[in-house]
Amino acid sequence: MKNILALLIFVFFGVLGISQTTDQKESRKIGLVLSGGGAKGLAHIGALKVIEEAGVKIDYIGGTSMGAIVGALYASGYSAQELDSIFRVTDFSSLIQDNVPRGAKTFYEKEDSERYALGLPFTNFNVTFPQAISGGQNIYNELVRLLFHVKDIQDFKRLPIPFLCIATNVETGEQVLLDNGYLPEAIMASGTFPSLFEPTEIEGEILIDGGVVNNYPIDELKKIGANLIIGVDVQHGLATRESLSSATEILLQINNYRTVSDMKEKVEKTEIYIRPDIDDFSVIDFDKGSEIVESGEKAAYKKIIELQEIAKNQNASPIGKDAVSIADSLTINRLIIKGNDRYTRGYIKGKLRFNLAEKISFNKLKQGINNLSATGNFKTIRYELTSNGLGTDLILKLKEDPTKMFLKMSAHYDDLYKSAALINFTKKNFLLKDDVASFDFILGDHIRYNMQYYLDKGLYWSFGINSKFTDFDEEIDFELIRTNFNAPNDPNIREINLDVTDLTNQVYLQTVWREEFAITLGAEHKLLRYSTRTLNELIEESETAFVPTASERTFFENSSYFSTYGKITLDTYDDKYFPTKGIFFDSDFHLYLFSSDFNENFKEFSIGKARLGTVLPLFHNLSLQLEGEGGFKLGTSGITSFDFVLGGFGNDFVNNFIPFFGYDFLSLPGNSFVKAYGKLDYEFAPKNHFLFSANFANVADDLFRTGEWFAEPSFSGYGLGYGFESFLGPIQIYYSWTPEIDNSNFFFSIGYWF
Repeated sequence: MKNILALLIFVFFGVLGISQTTDQKESRKIGLVLSGGGAKGLAHIGALKVIEEAGVKIDYIGGTSMGAIVGALYASGYSAQELDSIFRVTDFSSLIQDNVPRGAKTFYEKEDSERYALGLPFTNFNVTFPQAISGGQNIYNELVRLLFHVKDIQDFKRLPIPFLCIATNVETGEQVLLDNGYLPEAIMASGTFPSLFEPTEIEGEILIDGGVVNNYPIDELKKIGANLIIGVDVQHGLATRESLSSATEILLQINNYRTVSDMKEKVEKTEIYIRPDIDDFSVIDFDKGSEIVESGEKAAYKKIIELQEIAKNQNASPIGKDAVSIADSLTINRLIIKGNDRYTRGYIKGKLRFNLAEKISFNKLKQGINNLSATGNFKTIRYELTSNGLGTDLILKLKEDPTKMFLKMSAHYDDLYKSAALINFTKKNFLLKDDVASFDFILGDHIRYNMQYYLDKGLYWSFGINSKFTDFDEEIDFELIRTNFNAPNDPNIREINLDVTDLTNQVYLQTVWREEFAITLGAEHKLLRYSTRTLNELIEESETAFVPTASERTFFENSSYFSTYGKITLDTYDDKYFPTKGIFFDSDFHLYLFSSDFNENFKEFSIGKARLGTVLPLFHNLSLQLEGEGGFKLGTSGITSFDFVLGGFGNDFVNNFIPFFGYDFLSLPGNSFVKAYGKLDYEFAPKNHFLFSANFANVADDLFRTGEWFAEPSFSGYGLGYGFESFLGPIQIYYSWTPEIDNSNFFFSIGYWF
């Protein structure tokens, strides 16, 4: 009897012990803490690869900043290997800098961005500075795409792995726990590094990087049930004076005073503490991602026995995540816009450039968001994609830039306009919603101005007004003037200094498709003057209409012209000055109806011209640009003021002056021309270009009527040059020559053309 009783007691306590051990095993909840650290956070991926290899099942994830981004992606279902693959092909430099592709800008915006070297907010006649370098738009776009498969999960506890992250309320300095909402927005807020990215607004709170208050959220994980912590710490320790070489490093140092102190206690709470050897990397060393990931692996392997023991005690099935299918398309059925007080729904929808209830690619959605960002009218553009049963709702949450006025500046030198300094005032919402007014005042060797008003109606016809005053002078062959303006023959004069003054006023309508194709219809007034001070004697015997004034200026042309015009433009070049890919087409047709007729020879006539080009990438950093160009005159009018004149180097010439290597400015005249142009561009170092150009042309009167446009080129020229992309704009130096004449030229251009 005693033996039976003893046996029962043994069995009872044995079962009880097994039950307690089993309960302990089942109650082990593994929490993974991933700290912030910028590019150093890529080490989290390496650590995750080892944690998976050991067979550990993660029950909770908490992260801050870069740790929040990696942690959220892992919590949403990505494996460590998938994360490694994603981050290896990610261009972090372009994501962080938020460079908006040129193709996302309207033609007005392209001109605007390729004219000014510096732009500053100008409010109440006070110059201010932007809050941040970047709006983080490209990063946000990528997070939305990668997390599309969990777009409808608002409670982060319902993710494949429950998740939380930390942000900081910039107004109170208090910690904000983010465990619900729209996941891309939450992790973007957690990683909003001050001064680098614009703050994020969520439910009325202005949030910045959570690392300011809590860069290692271990206590938050414990509160939701984690009782065994694996921590990966990639935080930036206190730096020496030699390392504090930038504003970013100094900001990190100030922030880390508190972080380093807090970590002493937090490390003690961490059962498996993984500290990668990343002291030689900075928070912006994304180009060293492979090395940083490897450092995470090495550090985690030092803990492999402990990790395997945890996996063994979990009695869990081997880790094997199903691959996440990254969506490449979606159907947006409904567009909901919030925060658009100064810009209409038509304007915003027009920028998005896609139709509702039609399947579109994520690239097209990204393009539409970039179009909005390129306007510069919004400080931040955040959006949510949520299912509505039939498709997807796009909820745009816009934060309009309160600054309406800007001061912009630029400087330029070239061989035609000479030195010039530009001061610009730009006013948005000048008269109406969706509009912008701009005025350039240009000082230098020649005073000029450029005034523009543009009412952007998105999908509908937009409206614009331009007024531009241009003035320059150039030494040209007197024979050109004598031939074109019936000037008296004087064998003693070989060259004269020709002054060109042009005042052009335009009103137009424009419709734009995908920011790259535009049709423009308008009306134009042009006051055109050609004059010289070289001929300083009264020409009493001449029967021409031009006569010197009291200031001894001789006018060859001094007329107002009134015309209607149409333009078709396609521009997919990725850069105006050093393109590496794309197609360009520009055509212009002017019908001149009336004139004040200074030379008394006006009859109705037309001028048409077109330019077609493409850029082909040949090899690494080597591209070939090929273009063809031509123009003609229709009508029997004796007006020669609008004839084509080839010669010189540059952009944005007035009227029908066409650049042509090998000849000086205003050298080859005719009322029609054809031109072929090619340029080899080798970028031998970042922003440094070796350039070789060649062009060929026929130019004469009535080329297309006589058929001579198809004949062997009469003129040719070549250019060998160097180009540099500076903060002032492109710097270009060319040595130019032609086999037709014993002459060569050097052409210089510094800064954006205007």
